[in-house]
Amino acid sequence: MSTNNPQKLLTLDEDWDRAVAVAAHPDDLEYGAASAIARWTDQGKEITYLLLTRGEAGIDGMHPRDAGPLREAEEVAGAAQVGVTVVDFLDYTDGVIEYGMDLRRDITRAFRKYKPDIVISGNHRLLFPSGKLNMADHRWAGLGVLDAARDAGNRWIFPELLAEGYEPWDGIRSVLTGGSGSPTHGVDVTDSLPRGIASLKEHKRYIEGLSFDFDPEEFLTWGAAAAGERLGVDYGVMFEVIGI
Repeated sequence: MSTNNPQKLLTLDEDWDRAVAVAAHPDDLEYGAASAIARWTDQGKEITYLLLTRGEAGIDGMHPRDAGPLREAEEVAGAAQVGVTVVDFLDYTDGVIEYGMDLRRDITRAFRKYKPDIVISGNHRLLFPSGKLNMADHRWAGLGVLDAARDAGNRWIFPELLAEGYEPWDGIRSVLTGGSGSPTHGVDVTDSLPRGIASLKEHKRYIEGLSFDFDPEEFLTWGAAAAGERLGVDYGVMFEVIGI
């Protein structure tokens, strides 16, 4: 595919009311998806964030016991910038998430609790679109989300959740995968991009701890312009839509 003639994207269907956005770490959702989330909360949609870890291993110069609470606070502040008030943390250990039944069960529980129509997630594949290796936490989180989106509707999978009061929820239509190398749909974020940038900027201490210079506004504007070109708008966000 030529970069001078990028493949066009379909416009994402926005006929839904509730979504849960799942990420392995604080800041994962802010690298693009948050700009779309700002658009959707402006439309009156109810978006909940589900964070598997508190990102405690993410700042090299700060001990995890100090980094975890700081990054949690940065995530809550970033969510508020795009209209999200519920940020649920599952307390998995940053950097060593393992795929398995506990992960599937915990995500399934959240889906039955919050009853989303749509789930927003990250790249579950081995590689990023750039060709670089995707980290294990992202891959296992993404796979856990896909499986839990189906598990949520089956009462005979994790029947212990029934004893906890979580009845099956089969209302999830699709998973919107951000950061995918095979995007299918796009969302116009021309009006909401500034709030997405503000959301990422809330992760100030994390960004300061990176081993390279990083400008949130430059990064997000560049990516949104590339997505917008494929969607036929000024600025966009791309998703791979996976039906459930």
